Amino acid sequence: METLIFNNKKYEVDKLQFLLDPLKWDEDFANAIANEQKIQLTENHWVIINYIRERYLRTNTCPTIFELCKHNHITLDYLKSLFPFGYHRSACKIAGVTYIDGLINHHYMDKVIKTNKPYNPDKTYIIDCFGFLFDPSEWDESFALNKAIEMKMPHLLTDRHWEIIYYLRDKFEKTNQIPTIYQLIEDMDMVLVELEELFPDGYHRGAVKLAGLRI
Repeated sequence: METLIFNNKKYEVDKLQFLLDPLKWDEDFANAIANEQKIQLTENHWVIINYIRERYLRTNTCPTIFELCKHNHITLDYLKSLFPFGYHRSACKIAGVTYIDGLINHHYMDKVIKTNKPYNPDKTYIIDCFGFLFDPSEWDESFALNKAIEMKMPHLLTDRHWEIIYYLRDKFEKTNQIPTIYQLIEDMDMVLVELEELFPDGYHRGAVKLAGLRI
């Protein structure tokens, strides 16, 4: 846990500067994070920020990028023009929320683990309380298949799913970073609606989780 100070106000954040308690958010925090990302917040930015916060406070869940684009009738390119560092790493961070489901004080997540048995009865995985794999090097296809069943994905994993999963893992192994959704869409020559059809739970809660990665 770290403490950021803006305008003589203290904000507790995690190591990636995500606000630990969304209820402590205010516009000073948003402007400060935006300034660090060299983003000048306009009315168009605030439409997105306010939507994310309203949805989060009403449902205790961060909206997926699919939901946000549909509700606000915007394209991915338009969102990228507003928040170039990514939906999660920019828009959600500025809005004071995270993609993690149903959690306010999410700084406790790393302390809660359980084991999960995949198809291979001799293999167990250490995951956090949201099902994200702790150690990406422990990932294998059985983990992804098990998660796909857990998510009740209608077609389980097709060749196209595996292309996305291995793209994410390859990028992570080369750069030690998870690609933004903008990068994935461009590199894989796809459109947002295709990604939603493949991973209806969302980019991070779906594709990234299946690839054994997490922010």
